[in-house]
Formats: sequence, C-alpha cells, structure tokens
Amino acid sequence: MKQSIVKMLFLLFVFPCLAFAHTGVGETTGFMHGFGHPVGGVDHLLAMVAVGLWAAQIGGRAFWVVPCTFVGVMILGGVLGFSGVSVPFVEEGILVSVLMLGVLIAGAFRFPLLYSALVVGFFSVFHGHAHGAEMPAAIGAASYTVGFALATAMLHAAGIGLGILTQKTNLHTVTRFAGGAIALSGIYLAI
Repeated sequence: MKQSIVKMLFLLFVFPCLAFAHTGVGETTGFMHGFGHPVGGVDHLLAMVAVGLWAAQIGGRAFWVVPCTFVGVMILGGVLGFSGVSVPFVEEGILVSVLMLGVLIAGAFRFPLLYSALVVGFFSVFHGHAHGAEMPAAIGAASYTVGFALATAMLHAAGIGLGILTQKTNLHTVTRFAGGAIALSGIYLAI
C-alpha cells in the first residue's frame, strides 16, 4: 500500500497535468488554447505542413514568402472569425486546401511567386476564420492569435525542414509521394 502511494505521488509530481483539482488549470490561457488548435486538427496540421513542403519545393524567395503569406492572411481570417464576420464554406475551404496543396506538391508545381502566395493566402483565410470562430469567449483574442500563429509557423517550419531534408538527400520523389498522401488525406477527410 505504501509503495502505491509513493508511486502515485511520484506520478503526480512528474506529471502535474494529471492533477486537475483546481479551477483555472489547463488550457485557460489564450496562448495555449490558440497554440493547440492548429496542432489538434488533422486538416489544419496537414495543410500547414504542406505549405512548408511546397515552399521548400518551390525554393528561392518562396521559401519565406509562401509561409509568411499564409500566417499573415490567416491572422486576418482569425480576426474575421472572432469578430463574428461570416465567411462561407469554411470547412469545405479547409478540406480543399489539404487536397490542392497535396496535388501541388505531388505534381511539383512551381508558379510565379505572386501566384503561389495568392494560392496559400486564399486558403489561409479559411484556416484563420476557423481558428477565430472557435476561440472560447473567456480568453483573450490577442494571446490566442499569437498562439495559433506561432503553432502554424512551427508546422510550416517542420514542412520546410522535411522538404530541405529530401532535397539534400536527393529524395525528391519522397516529397512528391508525401504530396500524394496529403491529397488522398484531403479526400478521405472530405468523405
């Protein structure tokens, strides 16, 4: 019995998130809630990693412009969402973004920089609106926005890192297969 108590206390010490005995513990801050939103949804996760992969695949200035455009316009979409401004077909737009970004990667499409930025900017409005519209009323919009913007930038960086890794190891087909898998995931999520 004494060993069980010691083990339980050890677990509670090591994993304090297991002890939710007090109100206000957990994701009550806007930052943490916002940070968790892009990571918690498979559709957002796939699209945001795909943006980074596509940016790395395009190369050049797109390496920075494409992800920065996505984050910047997504913040504007988030403001629309938590301000109550309606954007039609948000969920459909998110699913189409997963499908289309996957196709763009699988086909190794390289558009002029402006068109690439417009493509991701268009889709990021839907992602941002979903983040903003799902913001809990009890948390601050500014910290929530910083949270989902930072998580998105980190997911873009992960995609860029994967893209660079496949380029340096001369495994370009792996990136294209990943794009195909992302596109198929978009179809699966739509069904």
